[in-house]
Amino acid sequence: MSDTDFNSLKVFELKKLCKTNKLSVSGTKAQLIERLSAHEASKLLPQLPVGEAILVDGDSDEKFLQLDEDTEFSSNSTTFQRMIAPLSGPHNLKIIAAIGLSLLMISAVLIIQPAWLGFEEELEFELIEYDASMARQYAQSLVDLGHPDWEGRMSGTDEEAAAAQMIEEHFKSLGMTTTLHSYEVEMHHVNAEPSLQVCTQGNLPLVQPCSVADIGSSAYTFEHRIDYVIQGFSGSSFFQFGDNVPIVDLGNGSEESLWQEASGQIGYVRGGGSITGNTALMSKAAENDLVSLIRVNKDYNCGKVEATDCVPIFKGTSIEAITEANGGTVPTELSFIAMSKDAGEILEAAVINGSGSIAMNIDVTNDGTRTIYVPCGEIKGKSSEVVIAGAHHDTVYSGPGAIDDTSGTASIMEMSRQISKLVNESGTPDRTIRFCTWGGEEEGLYGSRAYVNEMKDDLKRNLRLYINLDMNHVDADFANRGNSLTLFTNSMDDYRNVESIKKAYISTYPDIANRYEIRMSALLGDKGDKDGMPYNSDHGPFVYDLGSGANGRAVVCYGSGSWEYHTYKDNMERFNEESLGVSITIYGTYLSALAYNIDS
Repeated sequence: MSDTDFNSLKVFELKKLCKTNKLSVSGTKAQLIERLSAHEASKLLPQLPVGEAILVDGDSDEKFLQLDEDTEFSSNSTTFQRMIAPLSGPHNLKIIAAIGLSLLMISAVLIIQPAWLGFEEELEFELIEYDASMARQYAQSLVDLGHPDWEGRMSGTDEEAAAAQMIEEHFKSLGMTTTLHSYEVEMHHVNAEPSLQVCTQGNLPLVQPCSVADIGSSAYTFEHRIDYVIQGFSGSSFFQFGDNVPIVDLGNGSEESLWQEASGQIGYVRGGGSITGNTALMSKAAENDLVSLIRVNKDYNCGKVEATDCVPIFKGTSIEAITEANGGTVPTELSFIAMSKDAGEILEAAVINGSGSIAMNIDVTNDGTRTIYVPCGEIKGKSSEVVIAGAHHDTVYSGPGAIDDTSGTASIMEMSRQISKLVNESGTPDRTIRFCTWGGEEEGLYGSRAYVNEMKDDLKRNLRLYINLDMNHVDADFANRGNSLTLFTNSMDDYRNVESIKKAYISTYPDIANRYEIRMSALLGDKGDKDGMPYNSDHGPFVYDLGSGANGRAVVCYGSGSWEYHTYKDNMERFNEESLGVSITIYGTYLSALAYNIDS
């Protein structure tokens, strides 16, 4: 058959021919044609019996090539240059024969890679398609569902529920069987717009400072989300100027005596001390009976999101740790906010270093439960084994979350669309394919943890791979911000397969691949190890929470990060849909390969 004839065949027909001729079935259509053409050409060469030597002309020396049905060698290989020897004398012939037989056996193992030595069967793969405009459309639709004032889709809110419903409807429109899982979880809830003010005392010291009668006093109102944001599992606080609640400067939070001094008062802490992270800070505040805690950002992303300021960032906290620190109950009247550098300096001048006072109204319920959602769409396979791809559809309450993680959710929606098209063309897959998005990620992986706990027995038996996309995105201004996309896994078999697909992607889309640094790594250590998979996104439960016996297998993609992460500026202005295509195509291709190769 000629090259022209091969070009007229479809990919699945080419792969069928490759299988018939015991050729590799991986690669692009062009690579399959090249492989089949070379095989056809080889049929025109004189046929030699297996094991018979053929002399091959070299540049300066005679070389011999030992033929085997399943092995191909280059006559110019270093190995065969070292095997040059006279073809006379029984001793030399025996040595040559022994070396040749050993090499043939080793080569056969490396090429065939038998399963009994731990090798997996080589997968078939064809790069799936990707439509960047559809990914952007999905992302914009999700962002549009955000809170009318605060813009986020915080877990347990109407906005998160609307996002979950939209995603389920998307899966349903593709012909998938859908399920909308719901879970009651511990979750804080912002009940109303907060307010925060400081007042500078006026000229009448005999009247109540900052009261109406205090002529000459002035109040400054901080802007919610820009000057300050509520932190995860904050409680409520309500103070008026007249309460004159003192603010204790805790410095960087390292001195125990300052925490004790702040009992019954408001603590003001900067970063850089021995106590790091929101959970540790709020636990310390609970242990010492503070009525409120203010964390000011003076060192993170300064001058990046705003020209000179260090903007406030939402961070979660562990409700279990805070409850333990508070003696077994949630500290419901301990509010916790983060302030920007500029806002913090205004507060310091007016209250900490001056004679002013603070007014604060933080209305948050943190001792109840809220309903979060996990929408899933499934394409039933011939077996119960399953490949799952997911991302989290919730965001922080105070920002649109275009990158974190609307980018990942939009990627799952586009990947599911492309895989559905492939299944319609190729028929029922061998493995079941499932797409899910998770609520509750920002507060502690609540959605994925609850789902894995519910499905644990089935997942332990049948989960082949979990694919996680969390901020799998490179900023639109990647020339000045960094252009890396990091792919990683906890399985060497998955590493090798994904690496092969990555190379095919680079070969097929060189223009895009040249714009991004596509990194690949294997993290094979145990939970908590430096070289282990981190437990910091929704892949964590699928790897570590399936029960004793074995860890689950996962592949993950992170992008090069976002300066606007967890801020009010995480909007569509910086969205770069092109960058999503790298992980969607590579991981979507791997998903389709696993779906149609049950032995892998």
